[in-house]
Amino acid sequence: MRSLALLCLLALAAPAHAAAPEQHYLDLRDRYIAKFSKAKENDETYKQHDAALKELAGVLRGLVGPVTIKGLPAEGTSNVDTLFKDDIGFGHLDGLGFATEGDKLQAVVTTTGLLKHWLAEHREDGMPQEAGAAFKSDRFYYQAIQDAAFAKYAELPVTKPASASAAVAVLGIRGNGDLKGAPHEIDVVAIVGDKVYFLAASEAVKTAEIPACEKVWKQMMARKTPQDAMAKENQAMDAYTKCFAKEAPNQSWFAAAVKKAQSQLEMLLAR
Repeated sequence: MRSLALLCLLALAAPAHAAAPEQHYLDLRDRYIAKFSKAKENDETYKQHDAALKELAGVLRGLVGPVTIKGLPAEGTSNVDTLFKDDIGFGHLDGLGFATEGDKLQAVVTTTGLLKHWLAEHREDGMPQEAGAAFKSDRFYYQAIQDAAFAKYAELPVTKPASASAAVAVLGIRGNGDLKGAPHEIDVVAIVGDKVYFLAASEAVKTAEIPACEKVWKQMMARKTPQDAMAKENQAMDAYTKCFAKEAPNQSWFAAAVKKAQSQLEMLLAR
């Protein structure tokens, strides 16, 4: 009986022990956020800030382990690139970041524990709390990387690798201005074991606008309500992307987009 009780205690203690390294990272990150969000910005502060990001990256390397992604730098940096709360890019996905020059190809590798914590931190932003739902939401792709908005146009039906418990690919546009147009970015995300892999390719595929959806856009913009221009455009964009998602599989370029997404996924998970 005592042995059984001991085993139960060990079983209950195991998850807390497994989460300890991740909690160490989060505690360290939060201490730095508190420090720099109150600090006077000057050269010395920026120097300390850069050192803090390097320290966080070192902790993340211990959590994530070795990562090799073809075409990307061998050593990742902190995907969290600012610890100043008021910065526009504050709150990116905690993980190791890898990018080519100009961020044309950008990857993040993290753990399922850090992902879960990050999703909870963005709950009030409308972020879905279940990973599968988050991966299908444009909010995930917008808030995980960079400082630019992301509009999801369609999901791409990739084949989930045997090693993955989840795999999603989306087609969209990223930018700080008009997000209406022919989507060209493909983002893929997968969970393998307790690791999460995310890859965004900004110029992945050439597509085209869809006449039927252009008609939907014009009809929505011609409505008299709402009178607020931004609200009207948001509603029109929502209707436009829903139309695009429905019509995309019938377009001549769709098969090439799916093939490209599948190759990105395989490249991301190749070991």
